Amino acid sequence: MSPDGAVTGVEADLATDYAESIDAEITWVPGSESVLADRMKDGELDIMIGGLTAKAPWTDKVALTRPYTTVRGEDGKTEKMVMGVRPGENALMVSLETFLDDQDAER
Repeated sequence: MSPDGAVTGVEADLATDYAESIDAEITWVPGSESVLADRMKDGELDIMIGGLTAKAPWTDKVALTRPYTTVRGEDGKTEKMVMGVRPGENALMVSLETFLDDQDAER
């Protein structure tokens, strides 16, 4: 989030495009992965995005999408970036996965 509260970047654009595709509004909730994962498990959030990798330790609280991109870390290793969805939200997961596929996201 920028100082003026705007959320920008590739991941923000991806989330915004998805929300527009299902005619939904976004309420951005900043926080650490652990806090957001807890909030997702408690049913307070629907989707997580932003620095979440396929190796995230939150799979007991968050269902992970397939990777939508790969990034190279400072150590030179690649990380597959994913989104998180509230567990049990199968229709939302299918919708999001279909959207990612339509965006030519990484398989």
